[in-house]
Amino acid sequence: MRNAYLSAALLLVLGGAVGGTSSSAAVSQGQASVVPAPWAVEDPADSLYRAARDALNRNDYTRAADLFRKIRDTYPKSQYTPDAYYWEAFALYRRGGTSDLNTALASLEQQEKKYPKAATRGDARSLTTRIRSELAKRGDPDQRFRVDSEAKAAAQGCPDDEDDVRIEALNGLLQMDADRAMPILKKVLARRDACSEVLRRKAVFLVSQKRSAETESILLSAARTDPDDEVRQQAVFWLSQVGSETAVSALDSILRTSRDPELQKKAIFALSQMDSPRASSIIRSYAERSDASSEVREQAIFWLGQHDSPENAAYLKSLYKRLPSEELKEKVIFSLSQMEGQGSGKWLMDLATDETEPIEMRKKALFWAGQTGTATTDLVNLYGRTRNSEIKEQLIFVYSQRGDKASADKLLDIAKNEPEKELKKKAIFWLSQSDDPRAADYLQSIIEQ
Repeated sequence: MRNAYLSAALLLVLGGAVGGTSSSAAVSQGQASVVPAPWAVEDPADSLYRAARDALNRNDYTRAADLFRKIRDTYPKSQYTPDAYYWEAFALYRRGGTSDLNTALASLEQQEKKYPKAATRGDARSLTTRIRSELAKRGDPDQRFRVDSEAKAAAQGCPDDEDDVRIEALNGLLQMDADRAMPILKKVLARRDACSEVLRRKAVFLVSQKRSAETESILLSAARTDPDDEVRQQAVFWLSQVGSETAVSALDSILRTSRDPELQKKAIFALSQMDSPRASSIIRSYAERSDASSEVREQAIFWLGQHDSPENAAYLKSLYKRLPSEELKEKVIFSLSQMEGQGSGKWLMDLATDETEPIEMRKKALFWAGQTGTATTDLVNLYGRTRNSEIKEQLIFVYSQRGDKASADKLLDIAKNEPEKELKKKAIFWLSQSDDPRAADYLQSIIEQ
C-alpha cells in the first residue's frame, strides 16, 4: 500500500533517469515526452517526421535522433523544423551517453538561437537544465558551476513560467551535491512570500528524497510553520517515509495540536504507514477521542482496518459499542471486514443477529459478512431464524452476490416457498440475474403457469 501512495506522489514531482527510461514515465511536469501527431501532410518533411515520431515511440533513440536531425538539416523551412531540435535532443538525452548529452545541449542552444518562439521552448529550457545536471554529476566542471549558480538563483525572486527550470536546477544540485543543496532548499522553505508557494511545495519533496541528519527537522519545521496548506500536508506525508520514533512523536504532536482537519488526516495516514507499535497506538487513541473531528476519526478507523493485527481487531470490536454515531460504527464494520483470520466473520454475524442494534447497522454487518469468508451454511440458516423482513431482504441480496450452489438453492427455495409476496419477488428478481440454468427453468415455469 505504501508503494502505491509513493508512486502516485512521485508522479506529481520530478523523476526519471538518463538512458533507457520509458518515454511515458518519470519525466518532469515541464518536459514534453510525447511527440505530437503529424499536422502538415503537404509539408516535404512530413514522412520524415512520421518515421522519427514512430522511432521515438518505440524507444529507438538512435534512429529517432538521426531522423529529427535530418528534418532540420534537409528541410530548414519545414513546419516541423523548429521543434525537431528539441526532439533530437530529447532522444539523445534518453540514449544517455556523455557525447549524446553534449550534442543534445548544442541542439537546444541552436533552437534557442534560431527559433526562440518554438512551441517546445518551455520544455527545452527544462531539458537543458536536466542535461546540465547530468553532465555535472559526471564531473563536467563548467556544468557544475552552471547548476550551482542556477540552483542558488532558484531560491531568489518570484517563480514565473520557468518555474520547472528552477526546480530542475534545485534537483540537479541535490543529485550532484546534497550537502550544498540542503542549505539552498532550507532557504526556499524559509520564504513566506505567496509567490514562492510552488517552489516550497517542490522543495519539500526534494528534501524528502535525500536522507540526512537535517531531513527530519526540515520537514517537521515545514509541517508546523509553513503558511501554505499544501506545503504542510506534503511535509507531513513525507515524514511518514522517514519512519523514525522522532517522526512518530512529531506526527503525534501535529495530530494533537493542529486544528486543520486535512492536515490531521495526513498525519493519520503518515502514522499508518509506519511500522511502529507506538504509531498504531496513537491512531487507536485518536479514533476514540470524543472532542475530535468525526471525519478524521473515520480516517483513523479506516487505516486501523488496513493493518490486520490481533491488537487492531480487538480494539475495533471494543470501540464499536462506545461510538456515538452510526457513521463511525459503519466505518468499524467495514474495517473489521477487511481483516482476515481475526474472528471478524463471527463478529459481523453476531452483530447482524443482535436485535438491540439499529437495523441499518445489522444490514451493513450482514452485507460485509457475505463479502468475507462467512460460511454459506451460516447465512442460509439465518434466514429461517429471523422474523425481520428487512434482514430477510438483505439476506436475499447477500445470497445473490455469493455465486455458489448453496446460495442459488436458497434463492430458489425462497422464490418457491416464501409466503411474503415482496420477499418472493426479490428472490425472483435476483434469480433472473443468475447464470444458474435452474433459475432459467424456474422462471420459465412461472411464465407458463
